[in-house]
Formats: sequence, structure tokens, C-alpha cells
Amino acid sequence: MVQGSAQRPDQAGRGETPRGVVADVAQDRVLTVPNLLSFLRLAGVPLFLWLLLGPKADLLALVVLVVSGLTDWLDGKLARLLNQYSRLGALLDPAVDRLYTLATLFAFLVREILPWWVVAALVLRDVAVSVSLLLVRRAGYAPPEVNYIGKAATFNLMYGFPLLLLAQGDSTAAEIARPFAYAFVAWGGALFLWSGLLYVVQVVMGLRADRIGTAGAASA
Repeated sequence: MVQGSAQRPDQAGRGETPRGVVADVAQDRVLTVPNLLSFLRLAGVPLFLWLLLGPKADLLALVVLVVSGLTDWLDGKLARLLNQYSRLGALLDPAVDRLYTLATLFAFLVREILPWWVVAALVLRDVAVSVSLLLVRRAGYAPPEVNYIGKAATFNLMYGFPLLLLAQGDSTAAEIARPFAYAFVAWGGALFLWSGLLYVVQVVMGLRADRIGTAGAASA
């Protein structure tokens, strides 16, 4: 693949030391503090969606979103501090982030906070990245690392979505929040689409190079 450090699963285990075996066992743990925080964040997704679409309790929904962001930051810190990395955590953490993003977009579409074409573009980007990820895993490679553009996009959207909630209505706070909300969402959305395009291109080029290399080895 494009990433030089990517290995197939059948190659990763060769020449492992006992310490490496212990590390693999540790990575298979489920009941870790970071994973418990991720499960807590996951449980907050339906609550967040209900608050937005049911009673339309935007302030409470905002609290859930802020708590989710804090626990997202905290579980990464605790994973490093307690040395509690796990394969489940590596899959669960970005999956929960994606669910919050999709839940927010769905609620904003229903309430007409965002136009349909913005929601459609962001959702299609996520679908394209998910399909690329499946192709990479099917080929036996680890996915490409998240680039800084993608991290910047997430940062902007995680600020932009709460600000959009604050911007609803005719209060002074809403008027102050509105331009900041539009700026964060515009920049975050543009970076989100660009990072998705880069990810898909990287995966396609990597898989093509792998196919060419395999064909060359077979004909040698």
C-alpha cells in the first residue's frame, strides 16, 4: 500500500518476541477504561438524536455533544497513560465519531438547519471512505493513517455543529454565534470533503500498485 509501514496480517506476526505476544493479548482486551468511555459515548448517540428531534431540547443536546467531545479526548489520553490500547478501541472510537456526525447531519436536515445538498455531500464522502476502508481490509492491509486535513475537518465540524445549535432563534447569543457557526461549518465541510478525496485516491493508488506488483511477481 501507499503507507510504507502497512503489513498484511499474515506477515505481521513473523519473528515476534514474547513481548509482542503479550502486546497482542493486551490489544484484544475489551474491558478497558478507554473502551468504557467509548461505550458511554455510543450510548449518548440515540439520546442526542432524540433531544434534537423529540423535545428539541437544544441546550441538553449541546451538553451531550460537549460531554462526548470531552470523553473522546479523555479516552485517548487514558489509553496512552494507562497503556490500554486495544483493537476494539481503535475501531470503536472513530465509529462513534462517525455516528455523532451522521446523527447531527440527519437532525439538521430534518429541522432544515442545513440544506439537503450539504448533508448529501458530507454523507456521500463518508460512504466513499467507508467503501475504500472495506477494500483495503479485504486486500489484507491496514488502512492509511488519518491525515491532518481530516483531523482539522473534524475539529472545525465539532465546533461548528454546536455553534449552529446556538445560532437557532433570534436571541443575542444566536446572532453572535451565527457567523462563527457558518465559518466553522464551511471550512470544516470543505476540509472534510478534501480529506475524503485524498483518502480515496490514496487507497486506489495503493491497491493499483499492489495489483501491478503481484502481477509482476507472478509473471517472473
